[in-house]
Amino acid sequence: MEKFFNTAGPQIPELNYTIDPLTRFDLEEVLMLIRQQRYFVMHAPRQTGKTSCMLALRDYLNKEDDYIAVYANVEGGQAARNERDAVVRSTCDTLAEQFRLVLGNDLPLQIRDEVRKLETDSMLSIYLRRLSESLPKPIVLIIDEIDALVGDSLVALLRQIRSGYADRPKAFPQTIILCGVRDVRDYRIVLSNQDIITGGSAFNIKTESLRLGNFSKEEIHELYMQHTQETGQVFDEACFPMVWDATEGQPWLVNALGREVTYKMRENRDRSVRIIPEMIDKAIENLIYRRDTHIDILIDKLEEPRVRRVIEPMLANSEEADDGLIPTDDIQYVEDMGLIKRERGKPRRIANGIYREIIPRELTWSTQDTLSQQPQWYQNPDNSINMEKLLLDFQQFFRQNADAWIGRFDYAEAGPQLLLQAFLQRIVNGGGYIDREYGLGRKRTDLLIRKPLTDHYGGPVQRVVLELKIKRGDLDKVIEEGLEQTVGYMDLVGSVDEGHLIIFDRTQEKTWDERIWHKPYEYEGRKIMVWGM
Repeated sequence: MEKFFNTAGPQIPELNYTIDPLTRFDLEEVLMLIRQQRYFVMHAPRQTGKTSCMLALRDYLNKEDDYIAVYANVEGGQAARNERDAVVRSTCDTLAEQFRLVLGNDLPLQIRDEVRKLETDSMLSIYLRRLSESLPKPIVLIIDEIDALVGDSLVALLRQIRSGYADRPKAFPQTIILCGVRDVRDYRIVLSNQDIITGGSAFNIKTESLRLGNFSKEEIHELYMQHTQETGQVFDEACFPMVWDATEGQPWLVNALGREVTYKMRENRDRSVRIIPEMIDKAIENLIYRRDTHIDILIDKLEEPRVRRVIEPMLANSEEADDGLIPTDDIQYVEDMGLIKRERGKPRRIANGIYREIIPRELTWSTQDTLSQQPQWYQNPDNSINMEKLLLDFQQFFRQNADAWIGRFDYAEAGPQLLLQAFLQRIVNGGGYIDREYGLGRKRTDLLIRKPLTDHYGGPVQRVVLELKIKRGDLDKVIEEGLEQTVGYMDLVGSVDEGHLIIFDRTQEKTWDERIWHKPYEYEGRKIMVWGM
């Protein structure tokens, strides 16, 4: 039976191409913390492989036979929300069933039934205490999706776990590992009386917070080579830098791209077909357009005010690395979701190429649908895009509609850039791609339009660079800086047919006749058309 790239649920090595889960975190450090009887956190964005890693850890510990290791997902308690007693009962039921499966007997269920009769507020802590006392070896308990719980119920669970800490390991689990999207210290828990407490205060016995990382470049290569070894289907080596740029190792995206290009694209089910870069391009576009669950979750998060506060300055060409107005907790929240990356000494940025593409396209989705332009109207006889004709038409559209259209965007500060990207997307949807580079502190948005001129893989491709800037300060200085940036980006991407610098002037006192213009420039031997809007 042929294996496949997995995009749903824990990895099954017999069925899935798999990177050994025990190599994806520092096993030695985890084992040391367990030996030291520590309670700690393992967190990572959704669909990065936490469950697979924790199940592998459970099985490893049970095989070593020094502990009784149990994994339990408590997400089922989320439905009860602030009904504390219901969530505690649900959690005890889940734990009892998982202990039964590991032990192979009904003792965990019997202890649960005995504790239920007590009708106590401390059902979870008593259950764990009695279970620990009844078992021959110390317990290592892995609790997953802990941050799916909210309010009073989450606080009740954290405090009941904390209450038995001093009695470990004979009368309470030796180690408890809490797993979720966020570190427990970053929880802001709103109680039913509207008081707000932090996870750190409710669970102040945490020793460490470990973060599960993405795949490395080498691991992506290893994963895809498993497909080659299994089926004989070859990936062109030029595909791997593209996969890295698109995913930066985000495990769901890596697997989804592999599945798309080897299975969902039917023509590639013929294993004699060599996977080439143009196929990766098409697979990326298919993923974005189809909006699978992972991407839908991402899209839903963009509507949250705290996410908008972090993402909007990136889309709007903010000049400052951090204006000090964005709450640190909001930045941490968006990073923990995997939407952004922060690297020492660098401005924060969108986490990977696919997310960079999804965000502006999703924010302008309804706008794209209502634009009436037809791609054929801008095509030259050789199937390339007539950029001057397109941008002249956009200037007129922007003049007539900017105020009304930009007001519709939730991310209004980035409105001009988003409106142009919606206009361009409508055109390239007829057959082409837009690569986007933007981020906090960059002072511009770089766009690379790639338009295949034939329907055949490997054929000629039109490549056009657009540099988008907001006019801040003296126009001549903005143009000079913009020309340097445009040529720099043209040199970076290479083999570019033409370059355009687009400057949005949001000075309300100016008339549209003053703001709308275009003029050719030459910079370092390159011809650049500069557009005022």
